[in-house]
Amino acid sequence: MSSSPGATAGPITRDTVAALYDGRLLDLVFRASQTHRAHRDPSEVQCAALLSVKTGGCPEDCAYCPQSAHYETGVESSTLMSVDAVRDAATAARDNGADRFCLGAAWRSVSDGPEFDQVLDMVRSVKALGLETCATLGMVEPHHAHRLRDAGLDYYNHNLDTGPDFYRDIVGTRTYEDRRRTLRTVREAGMKVCCGGILGMGEQPSDRIDLLFELASQDPQPESVPINTLVTVEGTPLANQDPVPWDDLVRMVAVARILMPKTWVRLSAGRLQLNESTQALCFLAGADSIFLGDQLLTTPNPEATADQALLTRLGLHRLNDSETSTA
Repeated sequence: MSSSPGATAGPITRDTVAALYDGRLLDLVFRASQTHRAHRDPSEVQCAALLSVKTGGCPEDCAYCPQSAHYETGVESSTLMSVDAVRDAATAARDNGADRFCLGAAWRSVSDGPEFDQVLDMVRSVKALGLETCATLGMVEPHHAHRLRDAGLDYYNHNLDTGPDFYRDIVGTRTYEDRRRTLRTVREAGMKVCCGGILGMGEQPSDRIDLLFELASQDPQPESVPINTLVTVEGTPLANQDPVPWDDLVRMVAVARILMPKTWVRLSAGRLQLNESTQALCFLAGADSIFLGDQLLTTPNPEATADQALLTRLGLHRLNDSETSTA
């Protein structure tokens, strides 16, 4: 696979990814910033909103997830939200500055039936508001993917979480190849791919390099890459993990930007734990997307007013503010 101009010279190999990742941090940030400016408007930040439309009771055993039925985390299982309630939430998110609205359901996989039909109605409803649509519903078969596309779904999120070797230490109820298969199915159905990972689960730098290689080797590359830092939750196997060092996150963002110059690189879960200086350095290193709203599925997130204040101080603007911004 050939890299995009201005990113890496020649095909992307694991060795080229490792060489980038192991580089000096400030040199890496500088290069990532140059790449960002060559391919995108560095003053623009895409703002998305994420809503859990069906919470808890998931049969998967993902070690980081408070929604897993395998762990006692205090997260109560809920029924699927109504289409009207989702439309109201999407309207509020749009009015608050979001340009993409993401629906999340704690399912292992999509099944045909009334609940899936209801999710399709949610997608249509959100799309009618003029928002980009995204959903994360677990594994999908081709006919599910086509129905989601036909309902107006723009993006499908299915994270790889980490590299393939470490993945088996984090999830036992599905395989890495299951993840890859879903990503292929989504792409073949004509939807855009949102796919990223989580830092701070006990992985080694080699596992992060493996993840970056997996992401950048997709052809075409994911249009959206969320980079999460673990939010520890009592009751999960990863409850006692140490916080991710700030420079590890900046390094991950910078390498992702160099490898995937045209991709939205999103600061996702765990942002409430980051100080503003770290976030600013991530934006300099090529991050250009965030989640708005004080909750991401079941984990806390900064309030929208705090996010707007930070963007203003940094001279950044949201996509839907482009016409009026002087940044």
